[in-house]
Amino acid sequence: MVSELQKEITKKLTENGAAKVGFCRIPSQVQLPFPELPYAVSIAVKLPDAVLKTIEDRPSIMYFQQYRTANARLDQLAFDAATLIERAGGQAFPIAASQSTADDKESFRGVFPHKTAAVASGLGFIGRSGLLINPEHGAKLRFATVLTDIPFEAEAEIIENGCGECTACRDACPAKAITGALYVPGASRDTVFDAAKCSANMKTYKDVGRGAVCGICLRVCPYSKL
Repeated sequence: MVSELQKEITKKLTENGAAKVGFCRIPSQVQLPFPELPYAVSIAVKLPDAVLKTIEDRPSIMYFQQYRTANARLDQLAFDAATLIERAGGQAFPIAASQSTADDKESFRGVFPHKTAAVASGLGFIGRSGLLINPEHGAKLRFATVLTDIPFEAEAEIIENGCGECTACRDACPAKAITGALYVPGASRDTVFDAAKCSANMKTYKDVGRGAVCGICLRVCPYSKL
C-alpha cells in the first residue's frame, strides 16, 4: 500500500522538475553505506531532447552544461525529499547525483549506485551501456537517491532487460568501453562497462570543459528516440 508520505514526496518532487520518482527496499545482497537506512527514494530528471541531439561523434558543450544543471536540480530534489522524510520522523541521507568515493577515486564508483535503487523501484533496467534504460525516456534520465529508514514500498514491478540483440551503444562507443554483454542482475559493472576506459576517453575532450561527459551511448540508444 502506497503511504501518504510517498504520495507527498512524489507530488512535491514532480512539481519541482522530477520526471520519475520511485520507492523501494534495497535488495539484501547490496552492501549499504548505512545499513540502518535500507529503503530508498529514487529520483530522476530528464535531459532535454534538443540538447542531446547536439551530441554527434563527440560530446558537446551544450550537453555538458545541461548535465551539470541536471545534477544541481537532482541534488535539490533529493534534499527536498530528505526534508519531508525527517519532518515525518524518519532518517534520510541524500546521495548527490554525481559523486565518488573519498578513499578510492580510481574505482570510479559512488557512495551508493543510483541505478540499484532505480532498478529496484521499477524505473528501468540496466542496458548493455551500463546506463539505466527507462521504457518511456530511454537513457535520457539522470538520478539521485535518498536512503531512509522509513519502510517505503515499491510502486512498480522490476523491469526485465529489454536490449535484445541491439548493440548500438557498443558499436558507437569511441572508448571501446562497452563489452556488448547483456547485464545480469547482481553482476559486476565490469561485465558490461569499463569505467576507466570511458574516463580516459572523456579527458581528451579538453575543449568541452574539465570533467567533460561523452553521452554518445545515451544518444544512440533506440529507447532514447532521438
